[in-house]
Amino acid sequence: QVQLVESGGGLVQPGESLRLSCAASPTTTSIYTMGWYRQAPGNQRELVATLTPRDNAVYADSVKGRFTITRNNAENTVYLQMNNLEPEDTAVYYCNTHPIFLPWGQGTQVTVSS
Repeated sequence: QVQLVESGGGLVQPGESLRLSCAASPTTTSIYTMGWYRQAPGNQRELVATLTPRDNAVYADSVKGRFTITRNNAENTVYLQMNNLEPEDTAVYYCNTHPIFLPWGQGTQVTVSS
């Protein structure tokens, strides 16, 4: 059974940064396009960023210029560096393939509030 484990969330003030991690086991993610998704209360889950096996990244307009998706294939981990966070970024963040075909992990909560 493949597991995705997200971590790195927390409570921060507007303008601060967080780095999220997504570890996959036992499969490798290096051959897949990976994505970070988020779900705010009352909203549907939305795609935030994707990264192809050739490291081509695409971002939602709402995070472009502030978020960066990267991967470490040796550690089978995908990261999301989030800078200049805004209250609107508050959500539970998940990683998965894109398109989605792995079971969802538990996600990691990001709360941006002053």
